[in-house]
Amino acid sequence: MSIVVTGATGHLGRHVVEQLLEKVPAEQITAVVRDEQRAAGFAARGVKLAVADYNAPETFDSLFTAGDKVLLISGNEFDKGRVGQHRVVIDAAKAAGVALLAYTSAPGSLTAALADDHRATEQALLASGLPYTLLRNGWYHENYTENLAPVLEHHAVVQAAGDGRISSASRADYAAAAVAVLTGEGHENKTYELGGDETWGFAEYAAELSRQTGKEIAYTPVSVEAFSGILAGAGLPGPLAAILAGVDASIEKGELVVPSGDLSRLTGRPTTPLAQAITAALKS
Repeated sequence: MSIVVTGATGHLGRHVVEQLLEKVPAEQITAVVRDEQRAAGFAARGVKLAVADYNAPETFDSLFTAGDKVLLISGNEFDKGRVGQHRVVIDAAKAAGVALLAYTSAPGSLTAALADDHRATEQALLASGLPYTLLRNGWYHENYTENLAPVLEHHAVVQAAGDGRISSASRADYAAAAVAVLTGEGHENKTYELGGDETWGFAEYAAELSRQTGKEIAYTPVSVEAFSGILAGAGLPGPLAAILAGVDASIEKGELVVPSGDLSRLTGRPTTPLAQAITAALKS
């Protein structure tokens, strides 16, 4: 029996594997990767590597074994049919008879187009009959703190979210929730709505950036259409820009406020404050 993590060299996957290494022997962990070289550090620490690609179903044949606990981290190739990619993993997991398949989804409150692939994947997972856990991850601090260069250059936070609020958390927080499920008991057929303990709005975000940098940084709200154009102008493909701008429309409606408390309950600790994530980003 292994704990198997797909997308193990991605932003979230790396956190999951690192935290698993603190809880279970390395030989019990299998990291599913597309490029072995990117996972060389894990292999050196005793983690098993499996090379597979969501776009090549045959690479998942015989990858899982009966009794495995699997974390399916949602793909990020929006143009390649993510639901079909996820079905490849679900079908292979079902064929093997895994003990649990956990999936990183989106909050149940989110109606933006970004959530469509997640809902369809959830339906496929439930229809499979596999024991499942839905980890409905809210928004990540890093969605903003990893893109500070233009904010600091122009002294402006530009979003299309109006006065909407978010309860985001760090990738490490969401990874800790996944690890709790993969190493714990009693999580079969459960759905967890995951978000940060505190809510914030972009005016507060800009004020915190101002406080920590000593620069005057203002929040400039724009329309969804204008924001989509800004993202496209920055090099994002048009369809992806529209999806991300649509998330801002959902933020304005309060759809990324997740008040359940599930995340801190699963991890056994408070979630990472936004201010702390900003501090870390400014140091990096």
